[in-house]
Amino acid sequence: MFFNGLIKFKEMEKTIYTIPEAARICMVARQTMWRWVKSGSVPAHQTPGGVYRIRAKELKSFIKNKMTYLPLAEKLNQKKILIVDDDFAIRKLLSTLLMQKGYLTATAQDGFEAGRKVGEFKPDLMILDLFMPGMDGFEVCERIKSNPKTAHIKIAIHTGNHTPKNQDRIIKAGADEYLIKPAEKQALFQVAAKLIG
Repeated sequence: MFFNGLIKFKEMEKTIYTIPEAARICMVARQTMWRWVKSGSVPAHQTPGGVYRIRAKELKSFIKNKMTYLPLAEKLNQKKILIVDDDFAIRKLLSTLLMQKGYLTATAQDGFEAGRKVGEFKPDLMILDLFMPGMDGFEVCERIKSNPKTAHIKIAIHTGNHTPKNQDRIIKAGADEYLIKPAEKQALFQVAAKLIG
């Protein structure tokens, strides 16, 4: 939770907000949020029952652009990276390095956990190992890129099993970048910056 009783970041995972909920998130009075809705500053939609609702996408956009002083605005503007590797030390190292660069990170130890984390964490980029127990990186990449809801997620392969055949196969599966373990720190940062800024 943010300090001084601010809302939990998790509360931004809803898809629709009432006027009071949006006011609490933006740390303003209900009347202020109501004025913003009435003036069109915050786009809202009226239900058949006459109640106003604000879509999460529009509220997030408003916070990013107009409420930049909120701690939440900084969080919303951070890019998210999911690190998928069965080696704990690799997950920890990559997560530490990327957090130092201002990215939000989450980790998964295999392809099955990665699938769950994609839905929960909604990453902008996935750094994916190729060979893991259970579902390997090839299958994870194919599933992510073939699903219209997740196809936008950038995927950078990070593997110690480098062969031209593996590289060709994973690029055909839809991967955006390919790093050979252990990737140099600067190469990692360059790939992240290139793919998600």
